[in-house]
Amino acid sequence: MSDINAILGPGVLVEHPNQPDWGIGQVQSNIGGKITVNFREAGKVVIDGKTVLLRIVNV
Repeated sequence: MSDINAILGPGVLVEHPNQPDWGIGQVQSNIGGKITVNFREAGKVVIDGKTVLLRIVNV
């Protein structure tokens, strides 16, 4: 599940599949499978990339 998360780097825009109300987020860092994302509506959130597969947003 974490394969796509492995390519996420700073600046990539993503959505959390289980939290659509958080809006689009921008990846801040991806270290050891812990992905820090700054979401428009939820602020900074640290996500375990082994349990959540983030979706890349194309704008």
